[in-house]
Amino acid sequence: MGQPPPSPRNEDDTPPPPNPGNGDDPWGGGDGNDPPPQPEIDWDFDDGHPRTEVKSYANGQQYRANYDKPNRIFICKEDFGKKCIAQCPDLCPKSCSFSCSYCETTCRCVDFPGTSCGDPSFTGGDGVTFYFHGRRDQDFCLVSDTHLHINAHFIGNHNPSNDRTFTWIQALGITFGDHRLYIGARKAVEWDEDEDHIEITLDGEPVNVDTSNNAQWVSKVLPDLSVKRTDNVNSIKVDLVGVFSISASAVPISDEDSKIHSYGKTMKDSLVHLDLRFKFHSLTNTVDGVLGQTYRMDYVNKMNVTAKMPIMGGAPKYLSSGGLFSTDCAVSKFHRNVGGSHVLASAA
Repeated sequence: MGQPPPSPRNEDDTPPPPNPGNGDDPWGGGDGNDPPPQPEIDWDFDDGHPRTEVKSYANGQQYRANYDKPNRIFICKEDFGKKCIAQCPDLCPKSCSFSCSYCETTCRCVDFPGTSCGDPSFTGGDGVTFYFHGRRDQDFCLVSDTHLHINAHFIGNHNPSNDRTFTWIQALGITFGDHRLYIGARKAVEWDEDEDHIEITLDGEPVNVDTSNNAQWVSKVLPDLSVKRTDNVNSIKVDLVGVFSISASAVPISDEDSKIHSYGKTMKDSLVHLDLRFKFHSLTNTVDGVLGQTYRMDYVNKMNVTAKMPIMGGAPKYLSSGGLFSTDCAVSKFHRNVGGSHVLASAA
């Protein structure tokens, strides 16, 4: 068995070309459109530092760690026991996600289908990036399908100097079958990068994952459900086989971010929120929600795509009035019995 291929991603934020078998929606399964050959890298170059035993990647491109750069470096043993040394790309030198299995680093907020970052921007299944501001302290339906429903809780901060309220996603409430999965970012007055701010529960019970990169928890109730750390703290990947993969990172608003974007951050709250990447494996063509609708084959984008950043309106129809796990939004497609059957079949 060889090293599994990385997901194609471009550092200039342009959509990747189709690559058969890469499993990435919506460009997986292309035919004859593989990425062009990449320049050869001298993997045997000896600069006196430890060398990787497998090829490493950054944002889908071959990338050899350069110890002269300040970019963060990861070292691990990949799935076949060989040493992997990978480095964050220049686009995100200190805050990338890392997959030891693929020996690949990835910028968390590359405009890639299923991504949600910051004051929340989303990249839909159609590859178009847009804003959805929601409303502070309320819950909105991101994805609603027959077997899966995902709500997001929005936090916010009002800046009186420009009379604007900015919002971020603080938590997800994921309902499938009779189960409820919570993924959230703990509030922090002052951010400590060595402290874990990720909180996860399944049906109200805490999910505890060791604080080390690649540590994994597997549900005893649902063996197809697992949580894996993609960094020692604050970054995880949740997988429900055949249904979804969700990568989540707890991140603060820095003083620099606040100054650049006029967020009006105060010393009372570091505004910890989630940067997210979704990958879905079994959505139907009736799926709806802020993000979900963009995966439908018949989806028609009605936003002004010529704007610098299109904004999706219609917040009231995505509003969940019954709480984070409620499936009562106006566009809800969720049927509990369908989800239950699917999960029971998977667990069996």
